[in-house]
Amino acid sequence: MLGSPVAVEAGTRAHELQRALDTLYEVGRVLSRSLDLRETMGGMLRAMDQGGLYGGLIALQDAASGELVVEAGMGLDARRVIRYSAGEGVVGRVVATGREVVLAVIDDDPDFLNRSGLYDPGGAFIAQPVRTADGLVGVLVCQPECRCAAGLEEKAHLVRMIAQLLGQAVQLAWQVRAEKADLERERDGLRRAVRNQYGFENIVGHSARMQRVFEQVRQVGKWNTTVLIRGETGTGKELIAHAIHYNSPRADGPFVKLNCAALPENLLESELFGHEKGAFTGAISQRKGRFEQANGGSLFLDEIGEVSAAFQAKLLRVLQEGELERVGGTRTIQVDVRLVAATHRDLEKAVELGDFREDLYYRLNVMPIHLPPLRERIEDLPDIARFLVGKIGRQQGRELEIEDEALRVLTHYDWPGNVRELENCLERAAVMSADESIGRDDVLDLGFEERISEPRAGNPIRSSVRFDDPNLDEREKVIAALEQAGWVQAKAARLLNMTPRQIAYRIQTLNIRVKQF
Repeated sequence: MLGSPVAVEAGTRAHELQRALDTLYEVGRVLSRSLDLRETMGGMLRAMDQGGLYGGLIALQDAASGELVVEAGMGLDARRVIRYSAGEGVVGRVVATGREVVLAVIDDDPDFLNRSGLYDPGGAFIAQPVRTADGLVGVLVCQPECRCAAGLEEKAHLVRMIAQLLGQAVQLAWQVRAEKADLERERDGLRRAVRNQYGFENIVGHSARMQRVFEQVRQVGKWNTTVLIRGETGTGKELIAHAIHYNSPRADGPFVKLNCAALPENLLESELFGHEKGAFTGAISQRKGRFEQANGGSLFLDEIGEVSAAFQAKLLRVLQEGELERVGGTRTIQVDVRLVAATHRDLEKAVELGDFREDLYYRLNVMPIHLPPLRERIEDLPDIARFLVGKIGRQQGRELEIEDEALRVLTHYDWPGNVRELENCLERAAVMSADESIGRDDVLDLGFEERISEPRAGNPIRSSVRFDDPNLDEREKVIAALEQAGWVQAKAARLLNMTPRQIAYRIQTLNIRVKQF
């Protein structure tokens, strides 16, 4: 028995309402799945198509040209580029006027261009403006099944709600895109700053031995060769490791570092190789190790000579095979890491005594770089000291400098703690300095001995230095001659058997600050 017309109409309206709700629900699911705008738009159009809103098309304004560009369309070739100027066609008119277009028969509108070829000219048509908080940004277009006035208005209302949701998705996606671009610019800026910081021009060292080190770093930076940096504690091994990474093709990749002597063996394995959830007490989640974190970049292992023999075998496998397993895991993980290691130990002696694996030694010692101690490149000390004093001054928020007399005292010390000891001494002297300059007395107060005679009270500093002393470098000789000559350059030149022009040139090139009396 057929139902009454009223019952049939009620059933139809209930079906259409349910279909509209299902469409909105599916659109909401699409919005929650991804921040990729193109993926989101495609999902929304598919949900509309299943709800009887066919030929869905989304056009967004191009920020540069102001034109409307079709970004997504059901059944439209993704490679095809369709553009509308403001006011062009029905779609362009929506942007120009900011008002929706609802048509029972689209072919009745003289502005209809059907540029996309998606629509039946005899069918209905709905075009809704898409807005964000900043204003109108695009148009959402579709072709509904029905043409009756009541049904068409209901469909238009549904498309209106979807357009509103689309506007929110567009705003969020553009905001994320802008923030991502800002972060990328900041990241690139930081990378450039770090790369500049670890450029050779910012590593102090003009001595022949340091120039040799720089040349080795330049050469080894081109390749993925394992590097072993050797030298006493405090010579700047980590600084050279940075320079190797940031002057290599891996400079855009991560630079990860770990001091092997700072951790016991059980924690060292977890730190380097990572661990799976539940691998040991306290492993509440999966964690990537330093090797995985450094994938595509460089890993710096300081004090490599301190690791145990058992751990050396595990490390050797990663270096040889480029693969590892997390603690508590069974899956083999491939890593692409350039290893830079450092040690102050005599590894050859450790191998001889059986404390260090010979095969690991040869695997690490592919390209050794030896850093000379400060006492063997004492001619670099004045420049290093000035650099460190400038750094300390910036940390203390003031202009700070060091006087030549203070430098002369510092150059007669053996520096068993190398550059690190020098920095600590200068920081103490800076704290004790009453003005903006670290002077001779500030250095002597730290316990250093002066090997040049004391000046007479009330007179300019004089010196009884022997100019043929082989322990004096050229800078010290010039300073001593100037002091003995009362900082009269002509007299100092005669003491050194130079012309006034020659001593003036050396004062300039050796960066000597001339005293005025």
